[in-house]
Amino acid sequence: MLNSTHLSHDSNAPVVYGLAVTSLTQCTHWHSPLDIIAIKHFCCKKFYACISCHDACEAHKPGVWPKDLRTEKAVLCGKCKHVLAVDDYMKSGSACTKCGSGFNPGCKNHWALYFELDQKVFQTP
Repeated sequence: MLNSTHLSHDSNAPVVYGLAVTSLTQCTHWHSPLDIIAIKHFCCKKFYACISCHDACEAHKPGVWPKDLRTEKAVLCGKCKHVLAVDDYMKSGSACTKCGSGFNPGCKNHWALYFELDQKVFQTP
């Protein structure tokens, strides 16, 4: 387990844990201009820049948000610091529902690491 670093410039924003976390919530592992979300982990209720940061900093295994808790505010926009409910994030079209900043659409490929999913989430229309 590594020591975690965290960053929170806005006193109203949650603390974001991880490795080399920027003010936009980017980290050592994910740092493109679109990698600007942090997710509160169900297991420890801490916001982490990514699952790899969580695994490097915590001694426990990560847990996923159950489907019946999708109203939990658990996804932080690194740009405006708005916290979205899991359901709002999943329906957002990869953009913040408050400021419109784009999120990495590839994150959808990793949702199963954070959220309990239905098979239909990955079906194409």
